Amino acid sequence: MTAPADLTPGTLWEQLQHRTATALACGALQPIPTEFTVLEDGGIHFLVRIVKNLVRKETATAQQRQAAKQGKPANPFLPYEDALFVGNLSPTHLCLLNKFNVVDHHLLVVTRAYESQEDWLTLADFTALAMTLKEIDGLGFYNGGRAAGASQHHKHLQVVPFPFHPDKATVPIAALIHPRSSTTAGMAPLPLPFHHGVLTLDLDWSQDAAAIAPILWESYRQLATHIGVDLKAERPNLPYNLLATRQWMLVVPRSREDYQGIPVNSLGYAGSLLVKTAAGLAHLKQIGPLNLLAAVGQPMA
Repeated sequence: MTAPADLTPGTLWEQLQHRTATALACGALQPIPTEFTVLEDGGIHFLVRIVKNLVRKETATAQQRQAAKQGKPANPFLPYEDALFVGNLSPTHLCLLNKFNVVDHHLLVVTRAYESQEDWLTLADFTALAMTLKEIDGLGFYNGGRAAGASQHHKHLQVVPFPFHPDKATVPIAALIHPRSSTTAGMAPLPLPFHHGVLTLDLDWSQDAAAIAPILWESYRQLATHIGVDLKAERPNLPYNLLATRQWMLVVPRSREDYQGIPVNSLGYAGSLLVKTAAGLAHLKQIGPLNLLAAVGQPMA
C-alpha cells in the first residue's frame, strides 16, 4: 500500500476518516468492542467502558514485553504499518491510527525518529500537537512513562476527537475546569483528592501552529514545575499524565500504573475509565473512581 504524502493543512480530519475506512476494510485496524456506563463521583460523571475482548491487544503487548526481556525491544512505530499511516505532520512527527482503538478515530502523534516516551516533551512535540488540535477538536494527551500508563516506549502523544460520548460535548473532567482554575499567582487546584496542576488557555486557534506551540510548551513547563518535576534534569524525575484541549491543560504526577488490577492512563484523569469485566466494574464501584485516581497518583499535600 502506498502511504499518503505530507498532510495539506485543513485535510487531517478527511484523511483520518479515509484511512480509518481503508484500515478497517483490510483488517489492520482492530477496534476493541466495549459497553459503557456512567459512575458519578465528586461531581464528575465518569464514563466507564467495559471491554468485551482484550485478547488481541494483550497478546500483542505480551509479545512486545517478551521481546524486550530478550534484549530485542519491539517497536510498532519503526516500521509502522502502512495501512495505519494517516500522514506526515511535520519533519519530526507523523500520524498513525491506534491499532487497538476503543474510541473512534483515535490518533497517535509519533516522532519519526526514535525518542523515548520518558524524555521531555519538546517544542517540536507541541507544534505537532497544535497542528492536530487546530483541525480536530478533541483531547490531546501524553502518558509520561510506564507508571503513567504508557504501553509503548517510542515517544507518542495521542489525540481523541470529541465527543467521547454522544450525550457529552467534551470530557467529564471539564465540568470542574473554569476560567478561575488559572490565576496570575499560579494554579488554583480543582476539588480533587490528588496532586495536579491546571491552566486554562486563552489561545487563538486560527493562528498558525508555530505561534500556538510555544504557549503550549511553556504551559507544560509551568505545570511540570508545579507538580514537582525538575526542569533541569536530563529526563523528568517522576512519571506524569498530560491532558490538553483547546481550552485547558492538566498535568498529574503518578505513583503507579494500576491499583488493585485496574490500570489508569491519561484518559482516566479525563474522566474515562476502562475495566475488563463486569466484576471489574463492581470492584471500581467499591473503590470509587476518585479514590482510584488518587491511589495511582499522589495525595494532595
